[in-house]
Amino acid sequence: MSVRLRRLDWDALAPAERRAALQRPAVAAAPDTEARVAALIDEVRRDGDSALRRLTAEFDGVQLDELHVSETEVAEARAALPEAALAAIETAMANVESFHRAQASAPLRVETAPGVVCERLVRPIEAVGLYVPAGSAPLPSTAIMLAVPARLAGCPQRILCTPPRADGRADPAVVAAAVSCGVTEIFKLGGAQAIAAMAYGTDSVPRVAKIFGPGNAWVTAAKQAVAADPNGAALDMPAGPSEVMVVADADADPRFVALDLLSQAEHGPDSQALLVTTSVALAGAVETEIGRALVGLGRRQIIEQALAHAAIVLVPAIADAFDVANRYAPEHLIIQVNKPRQYIDLIVNAGSVFLGPWSPESVGDYCSGTNHVLPTYGYARNYSGLSLADFQRRLTVQELSRDGLAGLAQTVETLATLEGLDAHAAAVRVRLDESSR
Repeated sequence: MSVRLRRLDWDALAPAERRAALQRPAVAAAPDTEARVAALIDEVRRDGDSALRRLTAEFDGVQLDELHVSETEVAEARAALPEAALAAIETAMANVESFHRAQASAPLRVETAPGVVCERLVRPIEAVGLYVPAGSAPLPSTAIMLAVPARLAGCPQRILCTPPRADGRADPAVVAAAVSCGVTEIFKLGGAQAIAAMAYGTDSVPRVAKIFGPGNAWVTAAKQAVAADPNGAALDMPAGPSEVMVVADADADPRFVALDLLSQAEHGPDSQALLVTTSVALAGAVETEIGRALVGLGRRQIIEQALAHAAIVLVPAIADAFDVANRYAPEHLIIQVNKPRQYIDLIVNAGSVFLGPWSPESVGDYCSGTNHVLPTYGYARNYSGLSLADFQRRLTVQELSRDGLAGLAQTVETLATLEGLDAHAAAVRVRLDESSR
């Protein structure tokens, strides 16, 4: 069985056609999603825990007496997992910790002029909320990606929300991963109601300053709504459907390329998978390998929906492929070409890059050490993947001596006069006048 993907000859496309070729599939959200989410947020703010129980029963079909995951449930969750699963969590956690610990920055102190000292100090965000979805599949890997940097940053309060299963429990793997990574409290809450609870707080759920993690259209709308409210909570980054772009030459293994495309397509029907290649022969071989692999995949129906908006872009040279990649700004960029590192300076816009045949996107999703919470939907042009810095604030300090202030006084007064801000100039002048008495 062979699958035929949409093919595009990049050289033959006009500028407008190129822009159209790289358009993402529209996010499937009802036109009234924002209004419905706003009403739901208001309900949680008004009724607190009782609203959370009502909405959990409505959306998850579960009646919960206790929203909090108890110590007993934590112990039972760990006991329910095989040793191999616990070992995999520990390995992933160790690698993610190793990479993120190296991101720590020392305090900065610079004397910018004689007697003028400027500093930058790092402080953790005091309370963070971590959201781990559990729609068609639980995501313990996301718990690791969020909780490890939160702990390393020193955030004192680290809570996690994840939707309950039909039996009223949180997914055991998510619970085990979260506890291993140092999450202080776990709540069985999903969707926009979980975001509202973390942003504004309830009797059970503590209020946080910033919310992290992926989610569906409702979760995304809720994160954006509470971030726009000065009394709400900040968000980590804009989000959209997951995506991958593979750049491959004639020597790439079509099986590797096919599975890289499929591993992204299985995330959801709105996921996008693109192959950019110089080889027509490789394009055909990849389509054949996709057809072969599809037969044995459990999420075939989801994959086939995603493949409906997949594409193969044919380019005359590998350098042209990186022009396509930079225009698209993919969440994941896989480079399957000879000597891939020679092209790394050509990469400008991408969330996370995977070099060479032995670097599948799967390892970045789980355990290489980099973070899998990445900008999607083109936001890689101006956002980076999640890092230790996202869980921290940086504050600046300046300290001047009398001579330091005197040395800058004329500059301050001149600029203040240009801007018509007389009090700025006077605040400098009065100090020097007073100190000269």
